[in-house]
Amino acid sequence: MPFNDLALDPRLLRSVQHLGFVKPTDIQAEAIPAVMVGRDLIVSSQTGSGKTLAYLLPMMQRLLKSRPLSKRDARALILAPTRELAKQVYAQLRLFVANTPLTSALIVGGENFNDQEKLLKREPDIIVATPGRFVDHLEHKSVFINGLEVLILDEADRMLDLGFMPQLTVINKAADHRLRQTLMFSATLDHAEVDELALALLKNPYRVAVGASYQQHQDINQQFYLADHLSHKEALLSHFLQQDDIKQLIIFTATREDAERLALLCQTLGKTAVGLSGKLSQSSRNSVMQAFASGKYQVLVTTDLASRGLDLLQVSHVINFDLPKHAEEYVHRIGRTGRAGAKGTAISLVGPKDVPALQRIEAFLRQAVSYSVVPGLEARFDGKPAVAAKPKAKKPQSSQNKAKAKPATSIKTKAVAKPQFFQGGDDGSAPVKRKQK
Repeated sequence: MPFNDLALDPRLLRSVQHLGFVKPTDIQAEAIPAVMVGRDLIVSSQTGSGKTLAYLLPMMQRLLKSRPLSKRDARALILAPTRELAKQVYAQLRLFVANTPLTSALIVGGENFNDQEKLLKREPDIIVATPGRFVDHLEHKSVFINGLEVLILDEADRMLDLGFMPQLTVINKAADHRLRQTLMFSATLDHAEVDELALALLKNPYRVAVGASYQQHQDINQQFYLADHLSHKEALLSHFLQQDDIKQLIIFTATREDAERLALLCQTLGKTAVGLSGKLSQSSRNSVMQAFASGKYQVLVTTDLASRGLDLLQVSHVINFDLPKHAEEYVHRIGRTGRAGAKGTAISLVGPKDVPALQRIEAFLRQAVSYSVVPGLEARFDGKPAVAAKPKAKKPQSSQNKAKAKPATSIKTKAVAKPQFFQGGDDGSAPVKRKQK
């Protein structure tokens, strides 16, 4: 069905048409009607499936067509696990708010608290936030959500992985009333804590599962290459950087230090490259992402900061220089390419240390991976986990040898004097000297 058949407000339809969307994706077609009739919702979908629009449109529809429960309180709250994802959601939200009387605010960590407090005093209708900073404002009484109408959790599984369960519990209690509608989006529903959170927050939810997270993404060509060691990985990376079909590339590493080092390596190979990690201040991280999104850089080297939610349509390639510890994170990493119907390539380098992570990925994807080879850069490593050498079994002694065996003699060793430490009291007094016996 086209968007025109969803009975959306004309102002929302104009925004949708302005963005060039004609037909809703599968998740939007299922989720939007369910939310518009007031149902709580729990959704599992593949990355890049259009879930942000699946909750923004029906949320905006409700706020435009109903009276607020409270004049002072925020009407809708969208929570995201990371600052980068929150900013991405907020950027899309502003496109729809622009043609309406509704107001919005972005509240994330790393920004000036007092400036955010002034912003919240204007009583915005919609708030996009990270859980930690939002709870800080709740406790500081900068914001009130007793009359909250819609609570949306984007990437709920990631929020739980990052330890935000206490903050989500606080937010739930602050807006716990029967008129609140709750929407939860998660990469997977096979998560014990996600089930626990859903039971606590949602009332008889409508469930939508579009494309299981382990299913092969049709628009992403996944390739795996074996590497013997770090230098071998760098040689393979240098080879891939010479490919002519790269528009923009994201390289994922395990550490901040590798992000900086590989960015320099890319620069020496003639690429405009920048590193991104949690080591940078929030303003620096914002500048890096804006510069990459605008095309100033060809290569972004990052830790898992940029693995979720960022909608960068020019990213044609993703390279996992190191495999992630969590299998779900692999799906989100490669989902930075192949978005909105575009084709993408995801390359993973597998060294001996990556084997446990690869095994978890294979179990999650429910299939074994096959390896590709770069001529001249073949690996001696076969991809199999190292087998620990078994200790040699001792030969049993015969009864004759046992009889001949001499009894062990005790060896006298010199007593080593124990080091003495000053053990004074809290008042500075010296310890009482005792006579040695």
